[in-house]
Amino acid sequence: MMKQVRRWVKSRCIILIGDGGFSCIGLAAECIKAGVTLISRLRLDSRLYEFPGEQPSGKRGPKPQKGERITKLKDLVTEPNIMNYHSQDWQTATVNWYGQRARLISYLTDVNLWHTPGEKPVAIRWVLVVDPEGWFRTEAFFSTDTELSAVKIVEYYVLRWNVDVTFEESRRHLGIETGRQSSDKAIERTTPSLFGLYSIVCLIALRLSKSKTLIPQSTSWYQKHNITFSDVLSYVRRHIWEGKYNKSVNDDGYVLFHINEWESLLDQLAAVA
Repeated sequence: MMKQVRRWVKSRCIILIGDGGFSCIGLAAECIKAGVTLISRLRLDSRLYEFPGEQPSGKRGPKPQKGERITKLKDLVTEPNIMNYHSQDWQTATVNWYGQRARLISYLTDVNLWHTPGEKPVAIRWVLVVDPEGWFRTEAFFSTDTELSAVKIVEYYVLRWNVDVTFEESRRHLGIETGRQSSDKAIERTTPSLFGLYSIVCLIALRLSKSKTLIPQSTSWYQKHNITFSDVLSYVRRHIWEGKYNKSVNDDGYVLFHINEWESLLDQLAAVA
């Protein structure tokens, strides 16, 4: 997928963000070859090494691909000298966190070689993140772009939450992965179409919100403040119905529907009830 997108878009900066399943040296190496930045989660026991030093002149044999192994990330959190790793103190920063909230984190970062037996070492910038308040567990992330700042790496990784939400809401409201198609071709047709529908609904709502405010739906027992896709879907659906079954503002009486419109309205209301 990464290579195909790079063929389509040759000049733009591409950043591939994935969960722990994308934490693979082989994928990282291929991304570097294709000019794509990979950002993912990093295991706390990953094998990280220093860069190899200069080989003494006259020494025969192949040049070492890596230097000394550094302390495991999980041990850096518990070591007594945690505040002094390679003369680099732990730093604090406020980052954009899940739910569009700002959160204070403590982090340690460096550029090292990531190595797994059978693979060539890959240079990465790793970021070890600790929550000073103890609300979330210690995490580590990495980027194949070693010039990216630690804060940017963390904030880019948090963006992948939007992908998870898209899949969940598409499954709940549009029927993705719940269809009854029996053939692969049918699934290959419907799934991209439903994802496209998700995008179209969001774009319509964005356009309509410029003239009419989009307000989250809530009840007396559940006060919701953030807008979700169910609000967006209802907002767009209501606008369509309002245009189809519009009543004159000067008419104080009742409105007569054609029998076909009445049946259509009942079908649509029953389907979303």
